[in-house]
Amino acid sequence: MGHVGKRIKKSREGIDRVKLYGLDEAISLVKSRANVKFDETVEIAMNLGVDPKHADQMVRGVVNLPNGTGRVLRVAVFARGAKADEARAAGADVVGAEDLVTTVQGGTIDFDRCIATPDMMPLVGRLGKVLGPRGLMPNPKVGTVTMDVKAAVAASKGGAVEFRVEKAGIVQGSVGKVSFGAEKLNENIKAFVDAVARAKPQGAKGTYIQRVAISSTMGPGVKVDPATTLTAQQTGT
Repeated sequence: MGHVGKRIKKSREGIDRVKLYGLDEAISLVKSRANVKFDETVEIAMNLGVDPKHADQMVRGVVNLPNGTGRVLRVAVFARGAKADEARAAGADVVGAEDLVTTVQGGTIDFDRCIATPDMMPLVGRLGKVLGPRGLMPNPKVGTVTMDVKAAVAASKGGAVEFRVEKAGIVQGSVGKVSFGAEKLNENIKAFVDAVARAKPQGAKGTYIQRVAISSTMGPGVKVDPATTLTAQQTGT
């Protein structure tokens, strides 16, 4: 086991690593232990009862956090003509077609989210090996392959968060900043969990949402009682 620094040891004090905390108490613990000089991101990790190796157990989607992420994303749009103009007017940071493909192929990826119109996908498909591993490949399932580029750019700028289950059956995502009020974090976390619950695949068996934990960028994880993260509309457990 590696050396644990004094700051980390101190931040873990008072947190029962076995106990499942109610969501409100968990948020309070995370906020109170964020003591570095920058505004840490609050992150969520969910263990799901799925095996992503099976196609019918893949979990993927997008959630629009009601209070945003606290982070300003740089958005790239692959589009031509009027749709390119629409993307620029909507606030896209990078817009292009063949020229943008060349830029990305050259190793310059100056954006956090990528959107494309459907007609651009044969061109964008060439970038699969570059964008795919970074989670940037446009996909119609999460609304990033669309003719409504205005709405897609607005969603990306306004707090849209993509999620995708990893090999171990874990979904992770950012749900705000430590500087957010507890109520805003509560709303964002419930929105994230709700989206994951609604994305429950047909092949999932048994308990779907098995474990939930939240943490800040530099802080310890706090286990959350999954039942306290559910809204009345959630039936995916």
